[in-house]
Amino acid sequence: MELFSNIVSAVNSFAWGPVMIIFLVGTGIFLSIGTGFVQFRKLGQAFHLLFSKDHKGSGDITPFQALMTSLSATIGTGNIAGVATAIALGGPGAVFWMWMTAAVGGATKFGEAVLAIRYRETNDLGEQSGGPMYYIKNGMKEKFGGSWGWLGWLFAFFGIFASFGIGSMVQSNSVAGALSTGFNVPPIATGLVLTLLTALVILGGIKSIANVTSKVVPFMALFFIVGSLAVLISNAAGIPDAFLMIFRNAFSSSAVSGGLIGTVIRFGVARGVFSNEAGLGSAPIAHAASANNNSYTQGVIASLGSFIDTLIICTMTALVILVSGLVTIGADGLMVVSGGLNGAALTSEAFEASLPGLGKYLVSFGLIFFAFSTILGWFYYGSKCLEYIAGTKSIVIYKIAFLITSLAGAVMKISIVWDLSDTFNGLMAIPNLIALIALSSIIFKTARDSQDTRIKANGKIILKNS
Repeated sequence: MELFSNIVSAVNSFAWGPVMIIFLVGTGIFLSIGTGFVQFRKLGQAFHLLFSKDHKGSGDITPFQALMTSLSATIGTGNIAGVATAIALGGPGAVFWMWMTAAVGGATKFGEAVLAIRYRETNDLGEQSGGPMYYIKNGMKEKFGGSWGWLGWLFAFFGIFASFGIGSMVQSNSVAGALSTGFNVPPIATGLVLTLLTALVILGGIKSIANVTSKVVPFMALFFIVGSLAVLISNAAGIPDAFLMIFRNAFSSSAVSGGLIGTVIRFGVARGVFSNEAGLGSAPIAHAASANNNSYTQGVIASLGSFIDTLIICTMTALVILVSGLVTIGADGLMVVSGGLNGAALTSEAFEASLPGLGKYLVSFGLIFFAFSTILGWFYYGSKCLEYIAGTKSIVIYKIAFLITSLAGAVMKISIVWDLSDTFNGLMAIPNLIALIALSSIIFKTARDSQDTRIKANGKIILKNS
């Protein structure tokens, strides 16, 4: 077992190590430059398109539901525990590097959605199936010839195992832990209820999942943002100092024990990528189901994912932690975290410090909603990955296996599952990034062809590539 654990740890170090982080962020920078920073130029239009009724296509869900489904999988424990971990281990400056990752990640998500719409297929159930495995197989064959299905198969294989880990067991374990600590609810009871609720939703397929996530995601995001704003308003005087800590530490190693500026960057970038999943290839699976045949408009909508997830929600968490007084910079320039807190415990204490008797419950309920929505989103991702490998008839077996892992995750110690989940989650990025770079000319052309996009006063959208 120790040997297996060491192997997993070694592979995980590569999957989330410096080389992969540079690959992920470098691809984001490359796509940002090539698209003329579409994620910033079209930010206002992205919100307009998100709620527009003018989209036309043969997909299964609306563009809004597609974004909410992708956000359901990305807005999760990373927004609560991951941000705190980045600060505790990398210093306040890690938040700056999370922002930078999200800033270029918007272009990555644009490219992923463009390719997902362009190369999606209709399965034998009449549903749209797409994502990295399909734009690898179809797109790379179109451009380079030959067979690239094996690379798509590799992505799907990693995606299936990631769905059982990060998408099921890890999430149910987080919910069980939060309810056990905060409300003394037995983990088995949490597991049974969570598994039942999940079953009721996933039995209806993507339309049922989208209907739930389109309601749960906006509610949980608003719930968390309002709670965060309550803390920040009551500590408004500390906000300038919080930003000062972030910017000072972003380019200085003084706050981190060991004095390595690379530590600040590493934890900030790694947590940023882990939070918004730009480049991992999960989000385009959801966007491929959108009832929108215009790859440009779906790409612009998809680019909002990193903005909402990291630049809004993760920033809220970070500021709450930094204004709480639990993280300070000593006279020697080193960071001190009260009680050595880390992860969700640090976030919970930060909220509780400003909202006594209420803060810890806000974090607990946030974890519950975030984790449940992540389970739904990752079920869809995993099912589509298995469909690519074994066909639609395999989904029934997958549903049963997914529900079993969800129940098991609530009642068992899963430290090794965390490591395995991280590993498969990170490995998904390799085939996806290869395809994004190989097909980048298509992404750039889509962005260029739609630069003259304009919106009429009556809200009707005129698109050159419609």
